[in-house]
Amino acid sequence: MTQKTFMANDQNINREWVLVDAADMVLGRLAARVALILRGKHKPTFTPHADAGDYVVIINTDKIKLTGNKMRDKYYFRHSTYPGGDKHTQAKHLFEKASDKMVHHAIKGMLPKNSLGRKMITKLKLYKGDTHPHAAQMPKKIDLHGGNK
Repeated sequence: MTQKTFMANDQNINREWVLVDAADMVLGRLAARVALILRGKHKPTFTPHADAGDYVVIINTDKIKLTGNKMRDKYYFRHSTYPGGDKHTQAKHLFEKASDKMVHHAIKGMLPKNSLGRKMITKLKLYKGDTHPHAAQMPKKIDLHGGNK
């Protein structure tokens, strides 16, 4: 009896490079669509236990948008592991200082919380401007706006 169900593994995964322009995109919608590509769920060969996703290059992270009053009301939390070592950063300040970290945080939160998710996030490349050093990989530009800007 032969196995009919396809199971992706390192030998039969075909990874591509994808370029996404984040200008005027809402952070959450961008993160959800990019996490889908990083995970490989857009491919018919998706396998839950394998990293079958594509490489994603995101440019113009400094031009993303947040809806509502999130720039003012949203806070990012981190802790130094010492008593009283909690730090709160307002979204507006993090956006001005490191908008690429803001996008990275949103996308990482939508990936699996295990070693597979940590492997997937390494295929994400973020850049503030409209230039990137991955021209040799010939990334395919895709439009993720989907009617929602």
